[in-house]
Amino acid sequence: MIQEIQPKKLVNAYRVGEKAGAESIILFHIDGKFLARIDEEQKTITYPRLKDFNIQLSTVFLFSIDDEEFFLVNGADEISELNYPDGFELCDMKAFRREYLFPKHYVYAAFTALQLAEWYEGTVYCGKCGSKTKHSETERAKVCPNCGKVVYPRINPAVIVGVTNGDRLLLTKYRVGYSNNALVAGFTEIGETLEETVEREVMEETGLKVKNIRYYKSQPWGIASDILMGFYCDVDGDDEIKMDESELKYAQWVPREEIVLQPLEYSLTNEMMKMFKESKV
Repeated sequence: MIQEIQPKKLVNAYRVGEKAGAESIILFHIDGKFLARIDEEQKTITYPRLKDFNIQLSTVFLFSIDDEEFFLVNGADEISELNYPDGFELCDMKAFRREYLFPKHYVYAAFTALQLAEWYEGTVYCGKCGSKTKHSETERAKVCPNCGKVVYPRINPAVIVGVTNGDRLLLTKYRVGYSNNALVAGFTEIGETLEETVEREVMEETGLKVKNIRYYKSQPWGIASDILMGFYCDVDGDDEIKMDESELKYAQWVPREEIVLQPLEYSLTNEMMKMFKESKV
């Protein structure tokens, strides 16, 4: 999965007042895009370092991966296209997901940095009184100097559900967007347990009841500020699918041997399909 970068390790503890050095990696973000150089032939990704820029930058410490430090520069006002280091351009997240790029931990860095970048952009002003916020002096948080409201990075809980029916797995495809095979999925709503989310999402998308809900594994998914939690469960009773056509274009029971996996092994969804296909669950 995308976060499996061992033996390297992400350390996301916030370092108050940390300053970028010449060799620090700079993740410059605008509208869901990061400044990078992607070599299509070598399948490599490179980020600029502070020394590559010829102007002063205002940076925020994000995290480190082993001995590499990553800093964020957020917003179009910071630099213009004329100031981009040679060979670098803005790349959207689809570019990081089309095929395998190396080193893998740089792809994971983009997934994680996007979550923080969008949080910083969305907390420039206090949601309670409208005053401009400041960085906390003790932790990763934004603080309103007027009303005192403290805002922390948001994490959205969501479920991925592998519904089984003997030697068949329920596969879906979204009506819009991602075109490969997927599983039933959805966000947990206020007041819901994760198990209730599983039951509700399966019913809403396919009209099926489920039983024997069991936890499998979790995955951070920064693209949507998610923490994804995977569950397997069994169909309960009638297995006739009543697909929600507003959300899905495909929902079918598929035998293990006929399951077509996603092109990249980055997602929890793909791993869960693969585990079932290989009779490991």
